[in-house]
Amino acid sequence: MSTPKTAPYGSWKSPVTSDLIVAQSIALSEVRLDGDKIYWLEGRPQEQGRFVVVAADWQGGPATDLTPTPYSARTRVHEYGGASWMVADGAVYFSNYADGRLYRQHAGAARPEPLTPAPLARERQWRFADGVIDRARGRWLGVREDHTGEGEAVNTIVAVDLAQPGRVLVGGHDFFSAPRLSPDGRALIWLAWDHPNMPWNGTTLYLAEFDQGGGVVDPKAIAGGAAESIFQPEWSLDGGGIFFVSDRSNWWNLYRFDLATRTTEPLAPMVAEFGVPQWSLAASTYACAGPQHLVCSYIVAGLGRLAVLDLGSKALRPLDLPFTEFGSVRAEGDRAVFRAAAPDHPLSIVALDLVTGAHRSVKKSTELLDQPELRIANYLTKVKPVDFPTTGGNTAFGLFYPPHNPDYIVPAQEKPPLLVKCHGGPTGAASSALNLGTQFWTSRGIAVLDVNYGGSTGFGRAYRERLYGHWGIVDVDDCVNGAKFLAAQELVDHQRAVISGGSAGGYTTLAALVFRDFFQGGASHYGVSDVAALARDTHKFESRYLDWLIGPFPQEAERYRERSPLFHADRLSKPVIFFQGDEDEVVPPNQAEVMVEALRRRGNPVGYFLFSGEQHGFRKAANIQRCLEAELAFYAIEVFKIGLRF
Repeated sequence: MSTPKTAPYGSWKSPVTSDLIVAQSIALSEVRLDGDKIYWLEGRPQEQGRFVVVAADWQGGPATDLTPTPYSARTRVHEYGGASWMVADGAVYFSNYADGRLYRQHAGAARPEPLTPAPLARERQWRFADGVIDRARGRWLGVREDHTGEGEAVNTIVAVDLAQPGRVLVGGHDFFSAPRLSPDGRALIWLAWDHPNMPWNGTTLYLAEFDQGGGVVDPKAIAGGAAESIFQPEWSLDGGGIFFVSDRSNWWNLYRFDLATRTTEPLAPMVAEFGVPQWSLAASTYACAGPQHLVCSYIVAGLGRLAVLDLGSKALRPLDLPFTEFGSVRAEGDRAVFRAAAPDHPLSIVALDLVTGAHRSVKKSTELLDQPELRIANYLTKVKPVDFPTTGGNTAFGLFYPPHNPDYIVPAQEKPPLLVKCHGGPTGAASSALNLGTQFWTSRGIAVLDVNYGGSTGFGRAYRERLYGHWGIVDVDDCVNGAKFLAAQELVDHQRAVISGGSAGGYTTLAALVFRDFFQGGASHYGVSDVAALARDTHKFESRYLDWLIGPFPQEAERYRERSPLFHADRLSKPVIFFQGDEDEVVPPNQAEVMVEALRRRGNPVGYFLFSGEQHGFRKAANIQRCLEAELAFYAIEVFKIGLRF
């Protein structure tokens, strides 16, 4: 090994390059079990963001792609999608992104067969998601979002037979999710909610039986309401009970509703979160592992754990696993599969034997750590959970990644630049999974703080509700105070602190740069600059989200103006770079472009990248790579004033 060189923070050369990250990284999600096979969904930047259902034998062996080119198993129900596919008896049912149609792919077939008619136009689609197979009646049953008419899309639960658009079974609410058939096929449960609520504010769990014609009759609300968030309802294996997650105690905990007694009991009451925000329709934090046990994941202080819950004794037995983040939990008897990661372990599909405790990674999102010649593992920094004082005598949280590179040492007394990252949502959380995009910065000598500001999930409902009416204030204060805390600990250089975020995190970034005089620059990835324009011009799912975050519009129009960075661009004197997709319907491109023009008129250093064919979040490898390189170059030139070493 060569002698380390002396070089300033931020100027280090690193093997964690942007082209290496995108060339060997994929997205992994939505794990399923069917027979002796494990199924999962892969998002592939190298294939222009195509989503592919993949299968492998439980015992091991090579994986097989089940979604042929050019099909992509992706849906835009609620705009964020999720649950675009499911598997039953070896057949995969999926919603295809390009035409919105529902397809069935039999094992070994060269092409899938369509189950719904072709749309009249791409913008006039039916969108399908969150399905189950109703074997007794020979149909797919799930959520449909109808964009064929004028005005707001119509969401319903439908039953789909071959070559039919779907028979409506349940309507009357603005949103639906999680339709689940009872084991005997005679009853259905589902979640529903209405404007202005988001699913983490309040949802209702319904139960109904089928009539002889397959219709739903006499639905009854059995849990939830406008002020209680219900998540992931599931039937017990014997059909005598219904499991669900509720935040009625302030924490998303597990409950069981008994059909015989019509009573509900808590299963593992604790100061922990067994639920996650329902941005997508595929989230699963627990599963039945036989009639007497649940395998469940939960979050304590921002970090995840996996455990087995004994339904008889209600004893929760944590499992000793090397992961800090879990999701998409599925189980069948003594077998469990899930998605997992840790700060030093990439996101992976993991198979677990519940008897022996043995686990193995079926698929990893990147194989870079398994290539010793690259020495990538030597350049990974350690994550340090932090809590810090913030406005109002409160405490906020974050994940701190100090810079690390074995090839360099720094001049005495120098402190590193800091990149503060704001997660999206804003109802969301910082991830503890290995993120090579984060290591891209730290291995170049730039510290990273990923802030779980007030309003984040994983810390209880009361913490989420800190953001009620205070978006653009609480989140901004927490990001500033987190950076100040690290500076006071002499861990970073406060004079070289920048801030970056995507979507809602982009809004927090712009608000921090406009309304606070602390950060020296920033990057907005498809972020909001005019919250009133967002209230007027966004998709159905989030069209009333701002009622909760800021206040009802247009009644509170003046407050919206006060919180919009666009109308206060004259207060912004720091460099900003913007990244935007031209097909984004969540935050339309004009949100960035109006802000960019305002900054250009004032002569501010500004960058703008508009990516063709991208929506809300970038899926194409070349665009992801360009974002990393451009943001680093922008900071180096406009803020850090250092030379580049890619």
